[in-house]
Amino acid sequence: MIETPSYADALRILGCKDGRLVKVIGFASEAERTGWALAGGTRLTANLRDMRDGIVAYGEDVMRRMPELKSGVDRFTRTQRLAAAHAAIVVSAYFEALGEAKLPFTLDRLDRPERISHGVPTAERFARLVAGLLLERLPTPEPHLPYSETRAAVERAYLRMSEALAGYVGGLALWDELSVDDQLLLPRLLAEGPPAHALRIYEEDYRSLALDSHEFGVRSLVTERPPPATALSRVAWLLAELAPPRVGDRPMIHQVRMAANALDQPLLVAGKLPEDVSLPLLGEGYLSPRCRVAELAVESSPALRDWWARQRQLPDAEAFLAGHLTSLRATQAPLLVLGEPGSGKTKLTEVLAARLARSEFLPIRVELRGVRARAGVTEQIEQAVAEVLGEQVAYADLVAAADGALPVILLDGFDELVQGSLNRYDYLERVREFQAREAGLGRPVAVIVTSRTVVADRVRFPDGLLAVQLQPFDDDQVRQWLDIWDQANRALLARRDLKPLPAAAALVHGEMARQPLLLLLLALYDAGGNALQHDHGPLGRARLYEVLLRDYTERETGGVRRVAIDQELVLLGAAALSMLARGSQVITDEQLERDLPALCHGGEEGPDDEDERVDWARKATERFFFVRRRGHAFLHSTFGEFLVAWLTMYALRDLDRRRRLAGDEPLALVQAVDDDLLYAVTSHSCVAERGPTVGFILELLDEVPSAVRARCVELLTGLLHRALHERPRRHFTGFRPVRHTLTRRLAAYSANLTVLIVTASEEPVRVSSILPGPDHLERWSSLTHLWKGQLGQEGWNGLVTALSAHRVMADGQEDVVLGGGTEPTGMGDVVVAVATGHAPRHRRLLDLLLRALGDGRALPYRDRVAILEELLRTVAVRSPAMHRALGAMWHEEGADRGELRPLLHAMLADPADRMETWEQLVKAGIPETALWEIHQSALMPGE
Repeated sequence: MIETPSYADALRILGCKDGRLVKVIGFASEAERTGWALAGGTRLTANLRDMRDGIVAYGEDVMRRMPELKSGVDRFTRTQRLAAAHAAIVVSAYFEALGEAKLPFTLDRLDRPERISHGVPTAERFARLVAGLLLERLPTPEPHLPYSETRAAVERAYLRMSEALAGYVGGLALWDELSVDDQLLLPRLLAEGPPAHALRIYEEDYRSLALDSHEFGVRSLVTERPPPATALSRVAWLLAELAPPRVGDRPMIHQVRMAANALDQPLLVAGKLPEDVSLPLLGEGYLSPRCRVAELAVESSPALRDWWARQRQLPDAEAFLAGHLTSLRATQAPLLVLGEPGSGKTKLTEVLAARLARSEFLPIRVELRGVRARAGVTEQIEQAVAEVLGEQVAYADLVAAADGALPVILLDGFDELVQGSLNRYDYLERVREFQAREAGLGRPVAVIVTSRTVVADRVRFPDGLLAVQLQPFDDDQVRQWLDIWDQANRALLARRDLKPLPAAAALVHGEMARQPLLLLLLALYDAGGNALQHDHGPLGRARLYEVLLRDYTERETGGVRRVAIDQELVLLGAAALSMLARGSQVITDEQLERDLPALCHGGEEGPDDEDERVDWARKATERFFFVRRRGHAFLHSTFGEFLVAWLTMYALRDLDRRRRLAGDEPLALVQAVDDDLLYAVTSHSCVAERGPTVGFILELLDEVPSAVRARCVELLTGLLHRALHERPRRHFTGFRPVRHTLTRRLAAYSANLTVLIVTASEEPVRVSSILPGPDHLERWSSLTHLWKGQLGQEGWNGLVTALSAHRVMADGQEDVVLGGGTEPTGMGDVVVAVATGHAPRHRRLLDLLLRALGDGRALPYRDRVAILEELLRTVAVRSPAMHRALGAMWHEEGADRGELRPLLHAMLADPADRMETWEQLVKAGIPETALWEIHQSALMPGE
């Protein structure tokens, strides 16, 4: 949870000058720390009635001074003062209601000089009462919560205050003077009287605050459905209501602000745009998104679509953004923005930065794929600023030059850090630490982080983390966007006797039309010849990307042959493959000049004739599909993922074509199949590292005839048999984006062959069919150990996701079935399939463990510990399933954590993989302090 102010905090923030209030609260605070006697309780002369009068008077004073409290201060100070003012009216309303409550005594009787308490000295009892009434943190309005929930939280605070007061009265001599009926009724009277009346007073005061302070008004808007809007225009309007635009910025700050203002740029800023269409400007063509919101906890599952379907829909995303940036939470924890590929996460940061650029905020966009992944948050910000200013500027100097503007750091593309070679699973915690450190230095900062939804299960969430998920367009938004497209392109298309894409033709494509990027691509493709208006049925994403690439290439080259277009796609695919192999989405001219000719020039190192030298980098990237970001990047990462899938399928088709050309010639039957291109394309990284790549391969395979697919499966199976035997003579040897060991390349190649076999097969694949022989399970175990050891965490995790696996028994023989969409039983995935080469007893133990933990079937705690111990000792299982099991058992109610310490010690014993294991165990929920203690105890003598 975030830290909200108590009444005592409110007095400090607002600079209360009422000495009596300050004194009594100071005494209560000191009494909590040191005890009432040391705090000077014997000298306390304050009483409840005086305190009540002071609190009510101060609440009225705060309401009267609101214009003064808000003026002449920076954004964060105003946020603090507004939260403090809200806390003041919450408590003031209760004490006002308390003075008017119908109780069997008046407040004067509680303050009699002869009052005597039972058991606890009166001064100490009064200190406890003050602490219960005025030192507890109070609810504050938040933009993701309806006002009704804030009101309910205030009501709970009032009930807590009444309970504290009832406990106070029960220890005074007055209690003995009450009749038995009054004693029985008092708790009920205090619980029903003052809270209900206080709520009515609070609601009136809150309405006054909302009218006088637009921040509170913004937070009450989140439950109202706004009219359709573009480019977060209402964010700018709402923020302008809070404070006038800033003028007179220092030159450095002016440059940073102007760099953030991209509203007058085309909706897509890329290389050579299509000449016969007009892209709407970002300020016109970006539709304000629909969102769902949730505060994340340990049990949250934000990577799952079904989980998000149960979360609260935000009726007004723009009011939420304005409210969030003016709330206390914004500077205490990052806001995580999740979305599917093409949902508009990056565009949201661009538009929001533009809207904040002329307000009391200092927006700084950081494209995480363009900065050093291992750098700290501050260093990453400074790198992004240096890219804008052309010089290095310390972050502290930048904030100082902003003259009170609240920095808003927009960290775009967190999934690139999670999916890269460096797993920054704790990055959000580092961001929160950065915010806490900056706040401690007097430089509060708000942070917004964007990421693909799918990687949200690989992240550790700090307390108080709020997440929003961008929702697909609804039908009205699809129509609204196509109206904008119509206005921009109707006249241009009419020159070619074409029409803009109508909503009816777009909505046929279902989810494809509801993602902003894909809707734009549909409109672009249709602009080539109105193909989507001829009712050919819905397109898949892979088909859309391919026809769009082909259509664009054909128009740009004046209608060339299919072979030439394939060559262009191979060129683009080679660029995408080079990025994937490097674990990056940005590639430089030098890297392209080295990689592209090696793969695209007939497998040779380069042209023989120097006069025919090709500018490969320019040839590949001077297109609509690339943007320049410290090198070259695809317009959207999904373009690269599709092109890798397309190039892999091209190599597979090339393999099939060569085998068919060889025919039934005697030598062809004994010679090795020429898999040089397939090896070059698939031996540098696992295609499953990027989940969408496998999805694109499946879509492309759907268009391949069954007979061809069966032939490819046969060829691939034959290659898998020989995959670990390196062939000394190959073409394309110059294509080496990364210099991997031979073992690493053979692991990637064999893993990719397996993925292709499973995806190309129309039926589930048995391991015994692709690794025939009595030792098929041992060979499968060897392969999976090779993949796990060589492909890195991303490659291995990708395989786990892409290859569903489960164990079967047929005719008394054990086998593993891959793919087919069947529900796994016991051995849920490839991770645990590592153990299939061991004795049946161990596999049964593994089945039993996973069923007990995954399916919720009860087993005694010690039995589960014994199973884990045997698996660790005899099978050496080190898998995500094991980490999750240990984490779940660590947090189990009544768990004997001492039983788990030897297991954790064993898992951390190997220095080779200690850091990776450490990270996975922490992610599973085991505290780092506990792991550190276990590790250190192993290093102590005698341990």
